[in-house]
Amino acid sequence: MDDYIVSGNKRLRRGFTTGSCAVVAAKAATILLLSGESVKKIHFNTKYGSSLLLDVFTDDYACDKYASCFAIKDAGDDPDVTNGIKIVATVSKIDTGIQIDGGKGVGRVTKTGLKIPVGDAAINPTPLNMIETEVTSVIKTYQYTGGLKIIISVPNGEEIAKKTMNERLGIINGISILGTTGIVEPMSEKAIIDTIKTEIDVHVSEGRNILIMTPGNYGRDFAKDILNININDAVKCSNFIGEALDYAIYSGVKEMLLIGHAGKLIKLAGGIMNTHSSIADCRMEIIASHCAMAGVSAENIIKIMSCITVDATIEIIRKMEIYDQILCSLERKINFHIKQQTKGCMVVKYIIFTQKYGVLINSQV
Repeated sequence: MDDYIVSGNKRLRRGFTTGSCAVVAAKAATILLLSGESVKKIHFNTKYGSSLLLDVFTDDYACDKYASCFAIKDAGDDPDVTNGIKIVATVSKIDTGIQIDGGKGVGRVTKTGLKIPVGDAAINPTPLNMIETEVTSVIKTYQYTGGLKIIISVPNGEEIAKKTMNERLGIINGISILGTTGIVEPMSEKAIIDTIKTEIDVHVSEGRNILIMTPGNYGRDFAKDILNININDAVKCSNFIGEALDYAIYSGVKEMLLIGHAGKLIKLAGGIMNTHSSIADCRMEIIASHCAMAGVSAENIIKIMSCITVDATIEIIRKMEIYDQILCSLERKINFHIKQQTKGCMVVKYIIFTQKYGVLINSQV
């Protein structure tokens, strides 16, 4: 993929996700099975409108029985343990419908709280939908009237998964097939921080001293689609919330509205200003401690500590009469740590949400 961004005075190459690899491999294998034609490149449009043209390779083929193609994951200039791995799609004919599942090297979900049901292959909803969309287009092109079974596999996925957080999340025996945008943005830490500073500089130079900031796409989409907030000028801070707040103060920003998913922003209640999971992942510990202070039973504290997502903890505590008390306790601690970070030099308001339960904390209210 020959696509670049300029960030922090560096030219960094974009890559593409394991999800994009699965999509093009499945589309190529379907074309091969239904037409007997082997293709070398596959084009598709991602969820967010980007157009990708990726290389594909034939893995195996048995006329009118099955076809197998693969793509090679290219992470660009992003340091990613899945870079260079083979993502294989094997397509075979069935009577009706489109069935998509994971094979060897694709993990299985064993815990609740993820977007994927327990027992299913760890193929995220966006690539799953994109595979179905692209395969359906091929079916229509070749006027095929039967069904297809599609198996996504990763030959060395079990070994690669040991270098990821999958096991901790309850995903066993392989990697996850991921991707929201289909594209991997280079994640040089210095380059990201430099980009954040540049974005803030641009806003300030245009006379703005009240800014909106989101860690990533979830916050942007929620602000735009659910809160109806114009986020065209929002600063994207990734995990570097502390760095962004510090530089905003240095640049003369007077007020900041931070909008983000609870999976990241709940960490602020622990004074964690770099929310990357490799730095600190104590979401459950933070929530459990505030539940304990509110009088939640030891039995429920144990349940909360065993959760793997914030949504799963909310599912437990939202039924309690002290639910609002727990959220208020978290909000007070977030306020405390933000004031510690900003030294009172900037007003910081925030909206914390999850996709499942909507807004949890809105400091503006």
